[in-house]
Amino acid sequence: MGRLKQYQAGFTVGELDPLLRGRIDLQQYYSSVALADNVLFEPQGGFSRRPGLRFVTDLTADNPGNGVLLIPFEFSTTQNFMIVASAFNASSTIRLRFYANQTLLTNINGSGNSYLDRAVGTLYDSSAIDMDKTYFTQSADTLIVVNEDFAPFSIVRGANNSTWTVATLSLTVPISLFTIAESNPSATLTPSAVSGTVTLTASSSIFTDAMINQYVYDNTDFGRARIISRSSGTVVQAITEIPFFSTTALAAGKWTLEQGHEAAWSNTRGWPRTTTFHEGRLWFGGSSSEPATLWGSKVVQYFNFKAAEGLDDDAIAATLTTDSVNAITAMRSGRDLQIFTTGAEFFVPQANLDPITPANITIKSATRRGSKLGIRPQAAEGGTLFIQRQGKALREMLFSDVELSYVANNISLLSSHMLVDPQRMALRPATDTTEGDLLLVVNGSDTAGYRSASVGFAGSITAYMLNRPQQIVAPASWTTDGDFVDVAVDLDTIYAVVKRTIGGATKFYLETFDDDRTTDAAVQYYANPLAPDQAVPSNTTAGGLAHLEGKTVKLIRDDLVDPDATVSSGAVTLGGVPSTYAEVGLGFDITVKTQPFEPRMASGSQQSQKRRILEVTPLLYQTQNITINGKDINLSQGALSGSGAVTAFTGPRKTSGFRGYDREAQITISQSQPLFLTVLSLDFKVSVGA
Repeated sequence: MGRLKQYQAGFTVGELDPLLRGRIDLQQYYSSVALADNVLFEPQGGFSRRPGLRFVTDLTADNPGNGVLLIPFEFSTTQNFMIVASAFNASSTIRLRFYANQTLLTNINGSGNSYLDRAVGTLYDSSAIDMDKTYFTQSADTLIVVNEDFAPFSIVRGANNSTWTVATLSLTVPISLFTIAESNPSATLTPSAVSGTVTLTASSSIFTDAMINQYVYDNTDFGRARIISRSSGTVVQAITEIPFFSTTALAAGKWTLEQGHEAAWSNTRGWPRTTTFHEGRLWFGGSSSEPATLWGSKVVQYFNFKAAEGLDDDAIAATLTTDSVNAITAMRSGRDLQIFTTGAEFFVPQANLDPITPANITIKSATRRGSKLGIRPQAAEGGTLFIQRQGKALREMLFSDVELSYVANNISLLSSHMLVDPQRMALRPATDTTEGDLLLVVNGSDTAGYRSASVGFAGSITAYMLNRPQQIVAPASWTTDGDFVDVAVDLDTIYAVVKRTIGGATKFYLETFDDDRTTDAAVQYYANPLAPDQAVPSNTTAGGLAHLEGKTVKLIRDDLVDPDATVSSGAVTLGGVPSTYAEVGLGFDITVKTQPFEPRMASGSQQSQKRRILEVTPLLYQTQNITINGKDINLSQGALSGSGAVTAFTGPRKTSGFRGYDREAQITISQSQPLFLTVLSLDFKVSVGA
């Protein structure tokens, strides 16, 4: 057939699902790749080596293997914190550590400790703290933490960074009816007034303390009131929910005592599952005993959930009414109050922009997809991203002006194989006009058959570059020497909890993604360092590496790559004395494999033909090292080792001399050294036909 030329101008689709291999009719096929590991797709169309990981601290002593959760705390635009919550004692205690600017805060509240311990008390229907079921929300200096197995608590920042308060919420708990028991006492009942707080007087001694929070009602439906206190066997005080018709005594048999009401949340009924602030109220959603119920506090009185007289600012309780049980999994305050459940999505609209009140609250059905429990939805450009219940789809919930309701588009359809048992999710919003939103999803397990056996998903991060105006959803897989456990974003800093094996022992490290690093668990050496980074050594010994003891690591100094070394006694020996900076950390491989070559021809696919790559010309930007199909490309910008530092190359670099025919003609881009790489486009020539 001869020689054919193809140009791939961008990679804005990211890694394409292998099930779409034959869809050469799709335009997206020609902007995708077959494999993308440890790269970041850029919204402009190219891809770069993913950021390396800066070592922050060793968390192992806090027992994060029992469960760990990263909680961002945004006090102001300039004061942001990351809270690491670990199940220190699996059955009773959460340990909290606070980080500001990637530095552990010490001497909390003058205690001399760098942590606070939170005793969670008796667990509901569980033997161990499950951090995967823990949700949080924040308003100003107060962060609320909920878990259906223990009572909600608050984390409050005080006058300075080292002053923090952790306390059980002092809640006025709503009352729910779990097991109804009705009776008609042989006594008359006389209300002192028709509405408000009233005194109820019986003609005989019938009232006990156990009747507090129980109800009486007129059998003709002209009155209903909740007992709030008892003065004697004949006199109680009550709050009316439905006004009485008059203050005339109700004869025996004409009124009913309704018992079976109790606190909606307790160690016997369970605690709220999720929470958010919305329209001046604190909202709780779902519990083990009432999985489909939504509670809103009194306006501004965030911890008062007890219903009163139905006034506009009173507390609210509402239950989803559907044809199936839809347990609430998450909530988010957006355009409306959005409610995510196991089987569908709902929202509480604001009619005519009026505030939500007990009288006008309406819960409307939006979509019927279901949301996975334990993964907090994320806000992105006016939409809400959530993982579908089965964990196989990433959906974006958006309000449609046409439908006057919400839609939940599957934005991961072209890369559905990249979600494998997702566990956690976080979003880093674009920090300037050159970036897109970056969504990070931590995967929990592998799925055989989708990718090569050497590149799995367990403990990986699927990193989506998102830009809705440009319709960019470009995923890549991020892996490290170990497993990612959790990920969260503090303004624009991405934190990760990483499980690594060091010296045969399991370690849990707190690390942050750093655009200036090309290795993981890395320590850099520079002037005026931020600990645990180090000052530039005056000799060839680079220390401060106890967290990598016994590991083979990469060495970089002044843009020069030294031979690998093994950490011994917390140090390595560099190939020379650095003048400006050095970096030591764990290496990671990057791989980008293009789709099989498919020329855009009217005759269709040429899959039966043998192909050979003749020439590849990548357009590079600030690139120090690149390998194409196993061949290191000389960028003529210095040596990879020795005395000459590697400088960055920008521009096209034609490469030829590739041998061998096959039926795929794929281009594999990788790196032999931990240096910077950005590929903007690919131009290549292929010989087709034997």
